[in-house]
Amino acid sequence: MAAETTDLDRMRDQARRWLDDDPDPASRDELRAVLDRLPASAPELADRFAGPLTFGTAGLRGPLRAGPNGMNLAVVTRAAAGLVGWLAAEGGEGPLVIGYDARHGSREFAERTAQVATGAGRPALLLPRPLPTPVLAYAVRRLGGVAGVMVTASHNPPQDNGYKVYLGAQLGGALGAGAQIVPPADAGIEAAIRAVGPLAQVPLGPPGQVLGDDLVAAYVERAVAVIASGGPRDLRVAYTPLHGVGAAVLTAAFARAGFPTPGVVPDQAEPDPAFPTVSFPNPEEPGAVDRLVALADATDADLAIANDPDADRCAVVIREPAGTGTGWRMLRGDEVGVLLADHLMRRGVDGLYATTIVSSSLLRALCTARGRAYDETLTGFKWIVRAGGGTPPLAYGYEEALGYCVAPDHVRDKDGITAALTVAELAAGLKAQGRTLTDRLDELAAEFGVHHTDQLSVRVDDLRIIADAMARVRAATPTTLLGAPVTEARDLLPDADVVILRTAAARVVIRPSGTEPKLKAYLEVVEPVAEGDVPAARTRAAAALTTLRAEVATALGI
Repeated sequence: MAAETTDLDRMRDQARRWLDDDPDPASRDELRAVLDRLPASAPELADRFAGPLTFGTAGLRGPLRAGPNGMNLAVVTRAAAGLVGWLAAEGGEGPLVIGYDARHGSREFAERTAQVATGAGRPALLLPRPLPTPVLAYAVRRLGGVAGVMVTASHNPPQDNGYKVYLGAQLGGALGAGAQIVPPADAGIEAAIRAVGPLAQVPLGPPGQVLGDDLVAAYVERAVAVIASGGPRDLRVAYTPLHGVGAAVLTAAFARAGFPTPGVVPDQAEPDPAFPTVSFPNPEEPGAVDRLVALADATDADLAIANDPDADRCAVVIREPAGTGTGWRMLRGDEVGVLLADHLMRRGVDGLYATTIVSSSLLRALCTARGRAYDETLTGFKWIVRAGGGTPPLAYGYEEALGYCVAPDHVRDKDGITAALTVAELAAGLKAQGRTLTDRLDELAAEFGVHHTDQLSVRVDDLRIIADAMARVRAATPTTLLGAPVTEARDLLPDADVVILRTAAARVVIRPSGTEPKLKAYLEVVEPVAEGDVPAARTRAAAALTTLRAEVATALGI
């Protein structure tokens, strides 16, 4: 009992110190309410003060709540002060460019970041309204920003928000200009954040300059230039932004490119931070695109496209061939990734083609056959855009989590708007020939074999489950998969918490998610196509993958 009393007293003291420093009356009231419920609220209070949100290579991301282990005005003020201080210490010159999505708190956090920047004597340029993340990444380069901040939690749950940092050319270098930060910048910024004193001593300046719509128009013009002019444009597209910020920019880009304006799911068209029609605002989640498919059916669309809420990812849903009885199917990220790579190669786009260690091996096979340079990186576009060290220059990069960079000179990050345009260009060209994306996928399978990929993904409430599973597979690494010997078992520690297993015809990559409380195992089976019978090869690959999933789940103990 004495120990419990001591813990409660310690937590009360922590909370009171936080209250003295918190600039937001609303979050102060929220924390006082938690204190008033003690001792019943002790677990909640302990979680709020379990430690500060860590500023990593994805910046900050966490639940909207008072306390150091949440996203709130105090945490954002401290992060902004640390970032601005680090930029000054590194000799960075130029404005800080700031964007934000439509989530709860996003605009307030963006405006506070601008005030911290101007209070330190640095110009701050604020995007004119809630806009996609790729617009911010583009703006950093176009406007010569020393850095950029995007306030977004991407496809996280409604109760979350986040804070992503991009660097300009001066501090990011040629490969990192307009790209997300990588080590050691993240550690330097984290140290600068920890060094920030009382928030009352952080000077706040004027709100900065709010940019005009000419910036958005410039982004759209450059996005349209990504696809070839004069090609087929007869394509009916159904679209959803999933209550996010993509609709206005995407529909403007499609219209400017000469495509019919996509039909937009009516009750998901406007930004809404509550995401009321989906249980989870990620197009990969079950049920997330049900309304999109219904619209595609009702409008006899050729193709259906979804962006995630900040529109840096792109999901593609296709109508299955007549007679299959399966209706519509969302393409896997690997399928879209290779379709786009193949399309760009056919258009004559030279340079390096890159993906990550968890993506399909089909891109490597495609590059080998077509004589294109290839590289693979750790997960995340911060690594993809730096693939190969810039020699040859990156032409295209993708990751299986629906992220595609089809024009690195336009946006040096994943971009769901230009990806959607390029998919539409490919689909319209095939339609003009009486063919579909399915036909092109079958062509690739016939040439390179069926590369069937999937995920074993487990969301947890207790992160120890993930740590235990990773320890288990390291301690008892499988020696066979699908009855074949494991020819490679590679552990990427300490550089990355990743285990890779390979056989002659299968691959497994196991890692914790970098942005969500998930354990992920990325599975791939390669099945040769005999006598041109692609459907039979797909059936064999699907069966093998089901078995592989069970074997991996047993190895992980989940």
